[in-house]
Amino acid sequence: MIPTQQQFQHRSMCNDTVKWTWPKTLSCVLRLLFVGSFLSGWVLVVNAEAPASTQPAPNTGATIPDSAYQYPIPNPYLATVAGTPEPLQGARPEVRFKKRHLPQLEDREIPKVLWYGRRLQYSYAAQRHPAPLVYVIAGTGAYHTGGTNLDLMRAFYGAGYHVVGITSPTHPEFIIAASQTSLPGNLRLDAQDLHQVMSKIADHLPKRVKVTNYHLAGYSLGAMHAAFVAKQDVQDKRFNFERVVMINSPVTLYASISKLDRMLENIPGGVDNFNQYFSSIVGQIGNAYGRSTNVEFNQDLVFEAFKERPPTREELAALIGSAFRIASANMIFTSDVMTNFGFIKPKEVVLKNRSSMADYLQVGLRVGLTDYFHEFFWPSFEDRYPAMNRQTFAKRQSLHSIKDFLATTPSIEAIHNADDIILEHGQIHFFGEVFGERATIYPHGGHLGNITQVQTLAKIVGPPVNKPGVAKRAAAQNPTLASTGVKP
Repeated sequence: MIPTQQQFQHRSMCNDTVKWTWPKTLSCVLRLLFVGSFLSGWVLVVNAEAPASTQPAPNTGATIPDSAYQYPIPNPYLATVAGTPEPLQGARPEVRFKKRHLPQLEDREIPKVLWYGRRLQYSYAAQRHPAPLVYVIAGTGAYHTGGTNLDLMRAFYGAGYHVVGITSPTHPEFIIAASQTSLPGNLRLDAQDLHQVMSKIADHLPKRVKVTNYHLAGYSLGAMHAAFVAKQDVQDKRFNFERVVMINSPVTLYASISKLDRMLENIPGGVDNFNQYFSSIVGQIGNAYGRSTNVEFNQDLVFEAFKERPPTREELAALIGSAFRIASANMIFTSDVMTNFGFIKPKEVVLKNRSSMADYLQVGLRVGLTDYFHEFFWPSFEDRYPAMNRQTFAKRQSLHSIKDFLATTPSIEAIHNADDIILEHGQIHFFGEVFGERATIYPHGGHLGNITQVQTLAKIVGPPVNKPGVAKRAAAQNPTLASTGVKP
C-alpha cells in the first residue's frame, strides 16, 4: 500500500549521528555473495527447506511443473543468492566483447565530482555475417558488463545473434550521461532515454555489423524497462522488435522496492547495525580464508565459510536487501548531485574531484528506495503531473499501466518464477493472465537464481538463428540438454 502525504512521516537524514565505516573487503565479498542485478554469485547447494508458504502457480500461461524442471533449491531466498549449480547451467561460450563510448551529450552540465560518468559506455560482440541484434538491458544498479548481463549476452551470441549490453538507467553512469531528468524510476522517461541510447548505438556500431532485425531482452528492473521500451518503439518506429523477452520483471515498482526495503529489517538490531552485521560476514569468510590452503579468494572459499553454518532465511533476506541498498545508495547520491535537490548533499555544497564521500555514504546507506520515492522522486515530478497525486503516480510505474499493450503484442514474452521474492503475494498471476501462453512460469528459482539453468536459458534465448552450423555448435556446447533430452 502506498502511504498518503499525511501517513508518510518525513525523517531528517542529515541529523543522523550513527557512525559507519566501510570495510575495504566489502565490495569483494559482495561480488561473491550476490547474483543478478546485485553483482555475481556463489554456488551453494544445501538441504534448505522451502518457506512455509509460497505463491501458488498461476492457472494460465505455460506453468512448468516440478517434475519437469531441474532445479534443486526450493528455498527462494537461497536460490536468489546461490544461483544455479554448474552442472545444471546452460551453455554460455566465451566471447571477447568490445567496449565503446557514446559521445558526450551537448550542453550537459556535469558536476566535477561526477566527471567519470560523462560518456556512456556500452559493450558489443558482432557475428561475421548478417544476423539479428539483441539489446540486453541490465537490472537495478547494474553495469552493461555485470555478471548476469554478460551471461545473457554470451548465450545470445552463441545462438547466432549480434549482442549489445546496455547499462541500467539506475546506474550512476547512465544517470550522468544519458538520463534526461537524472531521476530514474519514471518508467516512461527511462524508456525514452533507453530508446534514444539504443538508437545512437545502432548508428555508432561499425559499418561491418550487418543487422537483419532487432530483439530486446532485460532482467529484473531491466525486464520492466524492456516492456516500456517496446511500447516506446511503437511510437518511434525505429526497431520494430521481432521479439522482446522479460525475465523476472516486477509488476508494480513501488511494491517491489517496498519489499526490498523491508528485507533490511532482518539485520539483527535493524539497519543501525548494518556495519556490525557485515563485519560478522567478513569475519566468517576471513576465518575460512585463514584455514584454507588456497590463496585465491573465490566462490569456493565463500562456500567453505558458510558450509558449517548456512545462512538462515532471515540472514539471506538481509544479504539481498543490503545488496540492493548499496546499489540504491549510489543511484540516489548521483541523482541528488546531478539535480542539486538537497536530499543527501546540501544544496550549497559544491563537491569536487577530491571531495570526501564518507559522510554521504553514511547517509546513503540509510536511505531506502521508498524514502527516495516519497522525499525526492515524487516531489521532483509533482509539478510536472498536476493531475496526479503520489499514489496515482506510483501506480503509473507498473505493468498494469500498459496491460492492454502487453496483452495484445504477440512479440513480447514473460519468463518468471512462481516464488520470486520481489513480488508480493499473488502478483505472479499477472503474467499468466496478461501474457497467456507467452508467459513461462518456473516453479522455483527465486529472483534470477535460475537464470542460467539450462532449460531457463534455452527458453530465454530461443532457437539458434541464421546458419545451420550455429545450431549444431549450440547443441555440442550444451551436453546437459543432449544427455537428458530436456526441452526448453
